[in-house]
Amino acid sequence: MSTIKFHQDLKVFQKSFETTQLIFELSKSFSKEELYSLTDQIRRSSRSVTANISEAWGKRKYEKSFIAKLTDSEGEARETQTWLQFAHACCYINKEQYNNLLNQYNQIIGMLVNMMNQSEKWCSFTSIQNEE
Repeated sequence: MSTIKFHQDLKVFQKSFETTQLIFELSKSFSKEELYSLTDQIRRSSRSVTANISEAWGKRKYEKSFIAKLTDSEGEARETQTWLQFAHACCYINKEQYNNLLNQYNQIIGMLVNMMNQSEKWCSFTSIQNEE
């Protein structure tokens, strides 16, 4: 196992960043009518997942703050799933894209929940190890 020094080293950060970039690319083709609603919302919430992971890492000295930011990240991931459902219902993304992204966010949520359930491990500065 390797030691994690920066939030960018976290697998959950990397996965959420990559998934956010995929959403950004897909959302470029959304209807222009959706620019200030669905497009902005899905981009904002998906980016917020990653940003909250970064904030959590910076607050890990305080376990409750760490958990709170991970909880925010989980909430944003679930919100993103809802916007994806709207995007699919409006035929902006196909079923395969929807299912893939939904699965990606289910994995991200699982990783976040595991981190919250093992917060003492992540908030200990003596041994920060890679996620399972």
